[in-house]
Amino acid sequence: MAEGCLRALRYGMVFFNLLFWLCGCGILGVGVWLSITQGNFATLSSSLPSLSAANLLIAAGTVVMVIGCLGCVGAVKENRPLLLSFFILLLLIFLLEILFIILFFSYQDQIDLYAQNDLKKGLQLFGTEGNIGLTNAWSIVQTDFRCCGVTNHTDWFQVYNTSRVPDSCCLEYSDNCGLENPGTWWTAPCYERVKGWLQENLVALWIFALCTALTQILGLVFSMTIFCHTVKAADTYYA
Repeated sequence: MAEGCLRALRYGMVFFNLLFWLCGCGILGVGVWLSITQGNFATLSSSLPSLSAANLLIAAGTVVMVIGCLGCVGAVKENRPLLLSFFILLLLIFLLEILFIILFFSYQDQIDLYAQNDLKKGLQLFGTEGNIGLTNAWSIVQTDFRCCGVTNHTDWFQVYNTSRVPDSCCLEYSDNCGLENPGTWWTAPCYERVKGWLQENLVALWIFALCTALTQILGLVFSMTIFCHTVKAADTYYA
């Protein structure tokens, strides 16, 4: 009975990690595709220029693939070093996620202030040579969220040194519409618009976070159970 349960547990872990590995392949593939075909879409941050959607997906996909491969091969072969490596890596990621959440809610005001200041610095690079990624990113955000600037549309006045905004701030897009009457511009701040969108989708984000945490906990339990079984079996064999 116990042997049958362990066999089912092992098969379950193999299936779980195979899906995990395939998801990693998909995430990595999307990241590479974005990097090749949409390389001009980058980050809004001036201090973290490498923090683009493509780079984040590539990094996440690679990590998921490595962890999934370790777990899958370790479960099939009942290899203790691989199972232990899988457990340690997954536990480390799980603890880092908890630490990140705690720090985020503990220093939310400071993070808000830093993010706003950093985004305003990024505005200074809008339209400049070598920053087409940042320029396109701001244009897409302002168009999709119907907003203008970080905390106010007047943020752009300091960039242009005049009462002007990018054309992506216009209610009706046209060339040089950012030079026209302010009544034809979006005036909502982009930072608050994006933050509001995240709050509107907070339930979905929490469901995703809880599902991710549950999956990681199951992976930790499965791997440690199989690891302990292999240790016990080895001790019995050499006894």
